[in-house]
Amino acid sequence: MICSAPQTPPMVGFAKTAKIAALNPPTESQEVIQRRRMDYYRYMSKAPRPAVAVIEDIDYPDCIGAYWGEINTKVHKGFGISGALTNGVFRDLGDLAKDFPVVGGSIGPSHGFVNVREVETEVNIFGLRIKPNELIHADQHGAVVIPGSVISTLQDAIQKLLNAESMILEPASKKDFNFDRFQKAWKRFEKSRT
Repeated sequence: MICSAPQTPPMVGFAKTAKIAALNPPTESQEVIQRRRMDYYRYMSKAPRPAVAVIEDIDYPDCIGAYWGEINTKVHKGFGISGALTNGVFRDLGDLAKDFPVVGGSIGPSHGFVNVREVETEVNIFGLRIKPNELIHADQHGAVVIPGSVISTLQDAIQKLLNAESMILEPASKKDFNFDRFQKAWKRFEKSRT
């Protein structure tokens, strides 16, 4: 996976899902394609916040259609979406919406015959199955689905992790850090985890 803006904070939000294709010209009528496209944008515009656009390119692994570029990132950011996750292609680096990261499969110049195939459906992003409205976290390191059953305890778990890591990181950043200080810090660290 490639992140368009590794320096931006992670995307955390409820998945707004769709499937696209671009490798071959669509066989459906222009009317059907245009109606589905507007249904897609309407769906994205009304998504509960925070939200992340999660788009499966069904041409994978032969993706060629860069759905995510300057226009779509700016439109989606305007709708209040916080970023995009895809197994497909993105482009227009340097012109993407500011603070709208795209985590995708590759970078490429073409939009091909890109068209929306399905809206609000389960998607598969490199083996990660994501259903509409599932909470996700995505950044330059990849993506995960956060099970609904842990959301109520998530903040406490994150704080516990940060506190435990600080037991190592704080001493390690000091000039007088050595193996003895590391060993003492590690002992406290291990004790906090059990």
